[in-house]
Amino acid sequence: MRRRLLAVLMVLMGAAALLLCVPLADAYARGRTEHLLLQRRSEAVRFADLADRMRSAADRAELSAEIGRYAQLYGAGVVVVDSAGATVARAGTGPAAEAATDAATDDSPRVGTSDGSDARRRALTGRSTDRLPTLRPWGPRTVVLAEPVGRDERVSGAVLMAVPTEAARRDVTVRWSLITAGAFAAFAAAALVAAWITRWLMRPVLDLDRAVERLTAGSLQARAVSDTGPPELRHLRQHFNTMAEAMADSIGRQRDFVADASHQLRNPLATLVLQLENVEPHIAPGPGLAEHGRALDEAERLEELLDGLLALARVESGTAELTEEDVSRAVRERVAAWTPVFHAAGVDLVAADLAEGLRARTLPDAAGRILDALLDNAVKFVPRGGRVEVRAGQEADGSTAGPAGRAGSVVVRVTDDGPGVPEEHLPLLLRRFARSPEHQNVPGSGLGLAIADEIARISGGRLDVGGHEPHGLMVELRLPP
Repeated sequence: MRRRLLAVLMVLMGAAALLLCVPLADAYARGRTEHLLLQRRSEAVRFADLADRMRSAADRAELSAEIGRYAQLYGAGVVVVDSAGATVARAGTGPAAEAATDAATDDSPRVGTSDGSDARRRALTGRSTDRLPTLRPWGPRTVVLAEPVGRDERVSGAVLMAVPTEAARRDVTVRWSLITAGAFAAFAAAALVAAWITRWLMRPVLDLDRAVERLTAGSLQARAVSDTGPPELRHLRQHFNTMAEAMADSIGRQRDFVADASHQLRNPLATLVLQLENVEPHIAPGPGLAEHGRALDEAERLEELLDGLLALARVESGTAELTEEDVSRAVRERVAAWTPVFHAAGVDLVAADLAEGLRARTLPDAAGRILDALLDNAVKFVPRGGRVEVRAGQEADGSTAGPAGRAGSVVVRVTDDGPGVPEEHLPLLLRRFARSPEHQNVPGSGLGLAIADEIARISGGRLDVGGHEPHGLMVELRLPP
């Protein structure tokens, strides 16, 4: 968003600079053209007066001397014609003189020269040249202006002047360069101001975004700390922090209640179990003893459930700091620890493709605790003669497993060839107390996978459950490297 906002501001400032500089540059070019016209037209008026007063050869000589000195001084070309278009006097050499001659003879203008035939026709009808083509750095090298000799019905000829524009075009070029440099300097200064304003505006927004991301990840202590930006964003930060405080307080009270209730219930439950065990020798064989056994089993199941709730409350509290864990070592140790349990249950536990050097930043012993839950779940549901396989590697999201050291998530995958779970029931496996209808009577609290999923989430990873071909279950743990 910061880049988009900065891009919009840069475009607006560029458009504003362009809209200011283009008219300014064009106004200077027009002004310089008008200045050139006024300067040269005054000379043309003087030559027209001399030609109008010309009566003798001495007057003709004086006119020729005047236009000669002028042509030599300014590098211009001057031609005086009578009312029939015949040349009366001529001065100057080079392109300017040729341009003036072309205008006097009504020839096509040369390249780089403005058309002077129209100016000559206007002058012979008594009208002076009142405008020239706007001079720009790439404009014509010579412009032609004309002044009538005489006035109204007494027009007896015209003075045609071909004026070089090099000096005027050079002035326009210099001024345009200064305007361009000033525009770039102003644009650069405005860009720096825009970058500062954008940073000032976006800093509290980015801080809020990071706080929301941490809060979403389960860090209830996340708060927006930036105290800059507009008043509206500062008020939003205060409201967000107030909301986060209220939410953290509410969730904390709920977790404390679950933990306290679980803890407080354990003592009377343990006493009840102990009393049931003490009563057992005094019960005569028969239906009463069977009912006593079922009551004792239910009490022990309730005790296991309370232990799970207490463990879940501790995990959700998120008080432990993330530490670096050797995932490869944790997987090897947990597989070795569970192998006798699987052997006693008649299920094969195989560790395949365990990559070395897998490390992740997680809650303390997160990989081992999660793997304990997954293997405990597998040994309960995989029938005798089945097979459970554990793999660990590092892979990019959405790709196949690769060797250790490759950039990507650390992945621990547990698959089995048991009966599996219908696809529509897979999302239920990570919920608390959720069980597939086919496995309602299997021992357990229904919190194992939910606790494992919570540990993975707080560690910055995730737990995914899916089917395994041709039948069975696949549980995949992904942890950030």
